[in-house]
Amino acid sequence: MIKIQDLQKRFGKFVALENINIEIEKGKITSIIGPNGSGKTTLIKSILGLVIPTKGKIYIDGVDIKKNYNYREKIGYMPQIANFPENVTVREFFSMMQDIRNKKNEKKLSELIEILDLIPHLNKKIKNLSGGTKQKVNAILSLMFNPDILIFDEPTVGLDPVTAIKLKKIISKEKEEGKTIIFVSHIVNEIESLADNIVFMVEGKLTFAGTIIDLKEKTQRESLEDAIICLLNS
Repeated sequence: MIKIQDLQKRFGKFVALENINIEIEKGKITSIIGPNGSGKTTLIKSILGLVIPTKGKIYIDGVDIKKNYNYREKIGYMPQIANFPENVTVREFFSMMQDIRNKKNEKKLSELIEILDLIPHLNKKIKNLSGGTKQKVNAILSLMFNPDILIFDEPTVGLDPVTAIKLKKIISKEKEEGKTIIFVSHIVNEIESLADNIVFMVEGKLTFAGTIIDLKEKTQRESLEDAIICLLNS
């Protein structure tokens, strides 16, 4: 579980996050949504340790992450846009990451490569891959070490519809295995089909945290899309 307590982040006079208090449950998919500039990326980077909060604390499994970088080994992160070394093959890249992490899970890696149809591309250099194939590599990298916490930032962007469906099935399976999952997306039907909980942010502030049913009840709207629009307009 991830617990965020009184989190604040300032960049000079600009307040990117203001008094964020949420709990991201184990075995659930929590979708962080909101308009551009709402603080979603800053919140995710704070959890990853890439941004140091001005104030507040983040706990993972009850342990304060401040000055405790080892917690990152528990996290698999799929950014919206990933940068990989371009002059290595896909096979070499995965091997390199295993050496860096000093950890292997060949069974998991093989399963992911097969499910996402990456076998024909294993001996290709990354610079020669299409954008969609690079996204497959990006997805596999986040999953291949079987982490307890998964963070997906717009994971289906650039994927063909079939691969997007396969990835969403993988994410659902990871939830069934008890993982803590954060899922960022602007696609409403993806959020509705995957998310258990929603965290809604506007201008660095938390405006809603709860289930989709709770959100619909609060806004008195039948569809998630209308509920989100209602939150934006309120």
